[in-house]
Amino acid sequence: MARDTPERPLPPSRLPTTGQVLELLSSAFADAGYDIEDVRVDAAKRPPRIVVVADGDSGLDLDAVADLSRVASELLDQVAADSEPYVLEVTSPGVERPLTAERHYRRARGRKVAVTLADGTSLTGRLGEHDGSTIQLVVANRGVLSVQTVALADITKAVVQVEFSPPNRRELELAGMTGEGADG
Repeated sequence: MARDTPERPLPPSRLPTTGQVLELLSSAFADAGYDIEDVRVDAAKRPPRIVVVADGDSGLDLDAVADLSRVASELLDQVAADSEPYVLEVTSPGVERPLTAERHYRRARGRKVAVTLADGTSLTGRLGEHDGSTIQLVVANRGVLSVQTVALADITKAVVQVEFSPPNRRELELAGMTGEGADG
């Protein structure tokens, strides 16, 4: 599978910029079913480091990280062959990542999220269905579960929460999930 590379190699000892890394790797990652969420190039570290944060609809497992790392390394080596040695790190966004794009909400469906609204209200609940402009949030108020519709435009911050226990089956059902493997 041939990839387009920038026409000019980088000057010796120069690492690619974040924009160059993004431009170089985006189509290869997309072909594999992943989006690049962030790129960081840290030339001040020794050795210098290029970090590519990627995610996909089914998450990022170790096999995917290995495959994407190999592809990224091959492509970066074509344009940075004369640069100083660097460390390439391909990683996932992490567990408690902020949700900033519609695709993040889609991928986090069924997960517990903490949401802050523009009016200062905070909600924590299980992320349910979304339609591109709103989300459904399953919240518990004094042990009673309800579904609230929240406009994405009203959300100033949303962060996936770490859970140490399996989710409640009814909560998952209200979120539009099957509830398999959940405790009732």
